[in-house]
Amino acid sequence: MKRVIETEGMCCKRCAERAERKLLLLDGVTGAKANYKKGIIFVETTLPDSALSACVQEAGFAVKCIRERRGLFG
Repeated sequence: MKRVIETEGMCCKRCAERAERKLLLLDGVTGAKANYKKGIIFVETTLPDSALSACVQEAGFAVKCIRERRGLFG
């Protein structure tokens, strides 16, 4: 399923890449793309929201919400 994670704390491209790498290391995540300007991460996964939230927080970012991705652009 496709999810959108809204975050706080991503300030640059390097931050976005760190979040993507952390998520892609999880079993069950098949894709991750972060946009630091909007503070969102698009994720394709079979994992529950709690696992995604814990991973993003471990990467150093606060999670505002996780929602289902609707449509092409979120």
